[in-house]
Amino acid sequence: MSPLADQIRTACLLEATAAKPGNVHPEAAFADMTYLDLVRSADAVAEILATATRRGVGPVVLDAVEATAGVTRVNTNLGIILLLAPLAAVPGDVSLEHGIADVIDGLDRQDARCVFAAIRQASPGGLGEVPEHDVTRPPTVGLLEAMQAAAGHDSVAACYAERFARVLAWSRSKPLDPATFAGGWQQQIVGLALTIHAEQPDTLIVRKCGIDTAAEASLRARRVLQSGWPDQPESRTAFRDFDQWLRADGHRRNPGTTADLVTAALFAALRENHIPDPDPVSLPTSNST
Repeated sequence: MSPLADQIRTACLLEATAAKPGNVHPEAAFADMTYLDLVRSADAVAEILATATRRGVGPVVLDAVEATAGVTRVNTNLGIILLLAPLAAVPGDVSLEHGIADVIDGLDRQDARCVFAAIRQASPGGLGEVPEHDVTRPPTVGLLEAMQAAAGHDSVAACYAERFARVLAWSRSKPLDPATFAGGWQQQIVGLALTIHAEQPDTLIVRKCGIDTAAEASLRARRVLQSGWPDQPESRTAFRDFDQWLRADGHRRNPGTTADLVTAALFAALRENHIPDPDPVSLPTSNST
């Protein structure tokens, strides 16, 4: 596996393994998705996404979605694929901060065709018809313009519109701590998920449950952090209550977009050497899980 593919896979598995509230992890599954599905998906897409520099964003997004469909019957990673492909397309000798804008600004209608096809195949939860640049119809604009049109109601699209500024900021921010990440990565990743969710409503929850429920979820994430998580005893109760609330409605409140953003931030942090590979933890493979 190439170094870039290894960073992609590591970011996916770190996010999947950390016991984030409301998400699938080794000790929590959904009726239609398990931790093994996430591991298989990471293994399936890492090498494909690592070819984005020479093949372009759209083609690798479509190939990665098709590869995922070959190992699981549920959409496990569309948002992750859409976020990691542009970041992986930045040349290795250029920092993400200096290279991502060129990648985003170079996206064209062929990229849009591939991404629209990938979204149709993955059939993400809560996807419906939209008045502008509906993915069920051929694109009439380049991918960046389509993402800009969707940015107001989709956090993944917003990342494209803002040239991944928030993703890069999260990758360099607390709670990620390069000095202690190797031994404390699980807690730090959970903290990053809480931080992102507290900052903005999860747009998967918006699509499935409406903005009021999504806003309440963000408020509950803020309350967990304000309670002194993870150090205060009452904060652990607040965390457990938040996790149970997110799971209570047949996982319709799953903060899946937040998880995708966490993965993108982790990849950026690994790629830019802000955090080290976790050690001595041995990340799983689809054969060992």
